[in-house]
Amino acid sequence: MSFTKILCFGLFYFVGGISLADDLRLLNQHEDHANWLSYGQGYSNQRYSNLNQVTQSNVEKLTPAWIYQTGILGTFPTNPLVVDGTMFITTPFNHVVALNAVTGEEMWRYKHKQSQASLCCGSHNRGVAWGYGQLFMITADARVIALNASTGAITWDIPMVDPMSGEQTDLEDIRQYNDETKPSFDSMTRFAGNMAPIVYDGKVFVGVSGTGYSANLEEAESGEEAIKSLGRPGVRSGLRAFMSAYDVNNGDLLWRWYVTASEGWEGDYNTETSFGDLMERDTLVEREYESEYSDAWQRGGGSIYGSPSIDPELGLIYVGTGNPSPTYADQERPGDNLYTSSVVALDIKTGELRWHHQVVPHDIWGYDVAAPPILFDTVNEDSSPRKAVAVMSKSGWLYVLDRESGVPILRSEAFVPQSETMFQRPTDAGVEISPGAAGGANWPPGAYSPETQTIYVLASHRPTIYRRETTTEGKALNILDFAPHLENWGQLSAINLDSGKITWKRKTEHPLISGALTTAGRLLFHGQSNGEFVARDVGDGEIKWKFRTGAGVNAPPITYSVEGKQYVAVAAGGHALFGYPLGDAVISFSLPDD
Repeated sequence: MSFTKILCFGLFYFVGGISLADDLRLLNQHEDHANWLSYGQGYSNQRYSNLNQVTQSNVEKLTPAWIYQTGILGTFPTNPLVVDGTMFITTPFNHVVALNAVTGEEMWRYKHKQSQASLCCGSHNRGVAWGYGQLFMITADARVIALNASTGAITWDIPMVDPMSGEQTDLEDIRQYNDETKPSFDSMTRFAGNMAPIVYDGKVFVGVSGTGYSANLEEAESGEEAIKSLGRPGVRSGLRAFMSAYDVNNGDLLWRWYVTASEGWEGDYNTETSFGDLMERDTLVEREYESEYSDAWQRGGGSIYGSPSIDPELGLIYVGTGNPSPTYADQERPGDNLYTSSVVALDIKTGELRWHHQVVPHDIWGYDVAAPPILFDTVNEDSSPRKAVAVMSKSGWLYVLDRESGVPILRSEAFVPQSETMFQRPTDAGVEISPGAAGGANWPPGAYSPETQTIYVLASHRPTIYRRETTTEGKALNILDFAPHLENWGQLSAINLDSGKITWKRKTEHPLISGALTTAGRLLFHGQSNGEFVARDVGDGEIKWKFRTGAGVNAPPITYSVEGKQYVAVAAGGHALFGYPLGDAVISFSLPDD
């Protein structure tokens, strides 16, 4: 992706407390490879670094430079940031730690005081955003917090709430959080989240998750038996997901876009995807329920798991959305359920929807878009460069769209096995479906290499059994059984973006729940659920180096340099829901000094 580079000529300007020098640094962060300033190393989410001190010829010498243990066990998918020699990480339960990026020495720690006893959707967090001397985080107990990046002191702390009425005028009650408006905040529904926010133009953008779950995930995190079925009604009904923009100075709400549309969310009752896949939908029954459940969009789900991408030139922010709710009774949400299981482009100043592409209308299979969108420019000999956005889906395909219009350019070959039953409705006996609700490409971010014009996708073969049950009251339920007894494994695929063809793929012992990093050293780094951290040749996927960490490496890696020395860092802490070994370590690797 190419951005127009703007020079600040060494001058610093301040407008309303915002440094224009910081604006310029954020705008050009994709060229600042010594640091890792945002979740995806720039607004394009490419996760590519031009650092090349570590190469295919010397990567076997990579050893731990330091290991930091947080002292907190739990699902640990944090994506570290590195800013001018300081690393920032988040832990389970939303503590934030600043470390010396060279030595691993703790510089300060923010200890989060949880505001509610129970958590709906787990304690994990994917990291903070940095900008304007602050760190920004959404918490598992439904708050958005800004911290001073130098000290860890709270700058502002605002409950993440919504009136849940569909009336835009209601948002006036939550534009500002103060003593006068606190009663309004306290009366509204609270929303949790675990994505890493993104900062741009004096705004912090953050989405909510946990809106589509039908069962409580707290059991898995508390050490009890992991949930095998998410298809049954849980402790609450679904919520309505949204993306918000806040003022970085004081946390004032600037705009909010709702994933589920208050008008027209039924769509056209499509029985095919945009690429012509036939879906087994009972549209006659859906239409019968249309009037009874005309307010279904208020509980419609659409969680946002991945960090958005931004095109400053087009003024658009790109967001992937989750599956609709409820999963267990799709007749209660008639229609296509716009804009769930989609990639959307929003006006970055207003939050207005510019375009959307729904991957799966009326999704009952969990084939949503959980991974961050990746922006790049196509390079074709027969045409001029074209701005594109690529999204990986749990359906097992990668989609490439024109990022100005949303018009599809291509769909890749399937990167995991797809059963003939993948768009079939549940049956009384149960039908096995692949990729499954936890298969395909989940939240772990892929990586792009401009040198190979390739996106590297981490995915899972994890079949789900879909059954139909009837309650004693005669209500039909769709049960999604994760079926851990069935064979499951991971798949790493290199997908050429000119053709959508898979140039190579590598199978792993366990599903890949981590994230990828590519470097100019022609290396691809990623973690494995068995505890290994590996480096591969970007050209053919051959393993060049691996290190056994002692816990599941279920987090994305980063790379950075300090005083000319390159480091590669990753969290090794496992994943409670899927049973991968837990730990509490962040490990930074480097080559030995000569």
